[in-house]
Amino acid sequence: MSDGTALAGPDGILRCPWALSSPDYVAYHDEEWGRPVHGDDALYERLCLEAFQSGLSWITILRRREGFRAAFAGFEIARVATFTEADKERLLADTGIIRNRLKIEATVANAKVLADWAPGELDALIWSHAPDPAARPVPKSLADVPAITPESTALSKALKKRGLRFVGPTTAYALMQAGGLVDDHLAGCVARGAA
Repeated sequence: MSDGTALAGPDGILRCPWALSSPDYVAYHDEEWGRPVHGDDALYERLCLEAFQSGLSWITILRRREGFRAAFAGFEIARVATFTEADKERLLADTGIIRNRLKIEATVANAKVLADWAPGELDALIWSHAPDPAARPVPKSLADVPAITPESTALSKALKKRGLRFVGPTTAYALMQAGGLVDDHLAGCVARGAA
């Protein structure tokens, strides 16, 4: 039974305990999670996937990520912004993704909003909410990792004020973790500070 601290996997390497349940998680944990992500399309993808994850396990999204990328034109904002009602119906029938009407509608609506932003504007807005790493204690266990922070609440409000949907504070914080705005790898984890 884990006490929530970094655990050794089958390879003997210490990792965050959530990463040890499948090879997909190990790869995602070691190579992506907590590493800085820049670029409007790349951050839009992370934001969309975190919104789709709401209420589900992340592994469900991770294993369908290629299906999501195919269904949503590689998460290119300019392309998704042109999606029509027929595209939304196609998405609702696509078994390669999570077929949630509200989340599909939000993904397309958000692209239409973001298509009017200047290049780099989404990246700048998101990264302007990154907390000072020196002001954040290194989490020792999963109990030390928050679900919401003042920064994620502020980011959520800023995105909503600009017209984006499905961007609550928890989703915003998950985006901050996935996109490397914060490093929530636990003390002792091989990926801690790898960015």
